Amino acid sequence: MDQVMPVGQSFDEDYAGIFHFRFWRFGKWIDVVIDDKLPTIDGKLIFVHSKTSNEFWPALLEKAYAKVCGSYADMHAGLVSEALLDFTGGIHVHFETAKTSVDLWSLMNRAAKAKALMACSTFLGKTSANTVLPNGIVQGHAYTVTGVYKVTCRGKPVQLVRVLNPWGKREWTGDWSDKSSLWDKVSKEEQSRCRSLANDGEFWMSMEDFTKNFEDIDICCLSPDFLDSSRMQMDFHMLQRQLDSFWMNPQFRVRIEELDKECSGQCPENILVSLMQNHEKRNRSEVSNFAIGFDVFAIPPEMKDVKLPDKFIYRKRPIEGSGNFVKARHVMRFFKLEPGEYLIIPATFNPKECAKFILSIFSKSESHRRNKKPEMTHL
Repeated sequence: MDQVMPVGQSFDEDYAGIFHFRFWRFGKWIDVVIDDKLPTIDGKLIFVHSKTSNEFWPALLEKAYAKVCGSYADMHAGLVSEALLDFTGGIHVHFETAKTSVDLWSLMNRAAKAKALMACSTFLGKTSANTVLPNGIVQGHAYTVTGVYKVTCRGKPVQLVRVLNPWGKREWTGDWSDKSSLWDKVSKEEQSRCRSLANDGEFWMSMEDFTKNFEDIDICCLSPDFLDSSRMQMDFHMLQRQLDSFWMNPQFRVRIEELDKECSGQCPENILVSLMQNHEKRNRSEVSNFAIGFDVFAIPPEMKDVKLPDKFIYRKRPIEGSGNFVKARHVMRFFKLEPGEYLIIPATFNPKECAKFILSIFSKSESHRRNKKPEMTHL
């Protein structure tokens, strides 16, 4: 919070009617200055507001972010993951709750202990409207994960997730909700620690119900260590390149070392690759993202020190990658690579599309990286 909202600002001492905020934008922190005029109707704030009438920092922060995006209208809709990155400059991961092979509750538990920001989204309904289901869940809506906890019920452990509806109302009414009888079957200590009867939009639910009702989850943390108990190293690149035929794209060689038992951690995944594009347009609504992605190729030992010809790319199948190329500002993938040398190639789906991009590589072990650029005659 101190990074986004510099300390020492108030309405009293040396007040000049302006405020400073900072946001992380494509690899660097930028300073944003706004005045204290906030949009209201009949004296009431139109957009973000607190339950406490004299608390203004959320509305001021929203105004600063609107300036970054271009206007208040430019903030309408969009992806939560983009905001998480802009507000933290951290490491972002995205998981589809029903499809991931990762032990999601354990990862969320580590993320909560690391003070990570977590947001989840419900499934869309038949229309784009935020329809409230009989169980209290709002369709096509973004929520915040505010807690992860394990209780003992009838002698068995139960994995719980605490979720907050940003509306401040409309809560889950199923198992482990505020008035659920299941709370009577846990210890008084666990009840006092977790249970709340306030109608504030915050509620508990089991991990099983969480994966049934929420389509995906975005987690953003200042350090990638929450991904596993072992420490992860980082490599970071930012460059601009004409993206033509696939083999002519920027190529990054990475050598993965074998891990000892102390560094193996709790999950088999040992590398996170993140790709972000930047068009640097003033208004967010005018940005048209290219369909982007990346492929990972295994380099045979006999070719680790030689330049790879175009035939190598066309004949070899990638062993990993980002999956389907999507029109998004940011794509990422958390996966496992065996010890060896690999080639990572970021690209757009269509040829002859050009944009700045940031490629970030996080690995459990020290990664030996080499950037292999195409010959200049190919550009």
